Amino acid sequence: MLYRLGMDLFQQNDSKLAPLAASLRPRSLKEFLGQKKFFKTYSALISSMKKGQFASLVLWGPPGCGKTSFVKSLVAEFSDINFIEENAIDLGAKRLREIGEQGRYLRMAQQKPTLVFIDEIHRLNRSQQDVLLPFVESGDIYLIGATTENPSYELNSALMSRCRLIVFEPLDTTSMEELLLRAVAFHEMKEPLLTGDLQSELIAMSSGDGRTLLNLIEDIITHVRENQTPLPLDAATFRELNLVRALSYDKDKDVHYDCISAFIKSVRGSDPDAAIYYLARMLEGGEDPKFITRRLMILASEDIGNADPNALNLAVSCDHVVRNIGMPEARIPLAQVTVYLASAPKTNSSYIAIDKAIDYVRSTGNLPVPLALRSAKTSLMKSLGYGKGYKYSQDGERGWVAQTFLPDEAKNEKFFEPSERGFEKRMREYLQWVKKQE
Repeated sequence: MLYRLGMDLFQQNDSKLAPLAASLRPRSLKEFLGQKKFFKTYSALISSMKKGQFASLVLWGPPGCGKTSFVKSLVAEFSDINFIEENAIDLGAKRLREIGEQGRYLRMAQQKPTLVFIDEIHRLNRSQQDVLLPFVESGDIYLIGATTENPSYELNSALMSRCRLIVFEPLDTTSMEELLLRAVAFHEMKEPLLTGDLQSELIAMSSGDGRTLLNLIEDIITHVRENQTPLPLDAATFRELNLVRALSYDKDKDVHYDCISAFIKSVRGSDPDAAIYYLARMLEGGEDPKFITRRLMILASEDIGNADPNALNLAVSCDHVVRNIGMPEARIPLAQVTVYLASAPKTNSSYIAIDKAIDYVRSTGNLPVPLALRSAKTSLMKSLGYGKGYKYSQDGERGWVAQTFLPDEAKNEKFFEPSERGFEKRMREYLQWVKKQE
């Protein structure tokens, strides 16, 4: 169970009106939680910055992992520094230029460094980022940008080349437990607030996002005080309160691409449990089910193919059903087809064959089609020998007659190599049987 801890150790802000995330923000690097790998890997950099030898940084990590807290904790180490904090959504080119000019003046007139922290820096457009370049390059300002989005997608390569990229990870379980203790201590609860099981569930539910955890604790404490809920609160009672917030999921950014990538690779890797897990992640995050069915249809041909020809039929049927019934019922056929495809035999022989053939066509151009295979619809075509010598395959005892279908220059090419898996094994055996010499 979680008990109240001493307020003198953890209280950061006298106001109980501010959100917990603001009230419990660390006042120094010693109070900073998490990112042990970062502090170990970049110990020399941090030591230099603490001595006033700054560098421009881009901090990339998921929400609630401590990017802003790190910057503010670092700045707290200094007294003689010009610190400017901005959010990118409030910035324009004019304000950015003003900041740069101010930093240039202070550097030249007072030898005073200017540290500019821009949260959500990925929201700056390309031209706004270009405004920062000369000021960062000349040392007029030291830039620290924080972003939840992949910098390689969102930031100019020129700006990135002048900054060191630091990757922040989700908070580990130990840091989340400590943060939870601080949150409860801050509110001076007289009784244990949570059972051990609920503590673990809240930490798991927050997925390394400290802000999410603090928001959950704040919601719980507000509910408990307003409704005089008996304590300690257990997991079953918590679920009845319906306080769970939506999962972090951005449908056109990293989480979107990472989840669909993991989903497809899990199906391809014949792991139905992992596939169902990522399907649940996407659906709970609000992903468009039609996007998922489109990817399943592609996978059914690309990765399963003729090892199980029914896979594509099921994927197409799933798309039809999903479009007609919608969520939440659509989760059921999506799960059914996901499990089927994950459990089906796999081959990419057709996928390899078409790409190999396309490469060959691009390198050889329009090779002449054999005369025997050409259409002979007119007397002129017939007089030129079109269709002459063609043998009707059904006349053969096995429904096959030996003849050349590829252009002469390509007659020895082999594009399709059936595998030994699933129905494609039967296809291989049939092709071998039908061409067997009598």
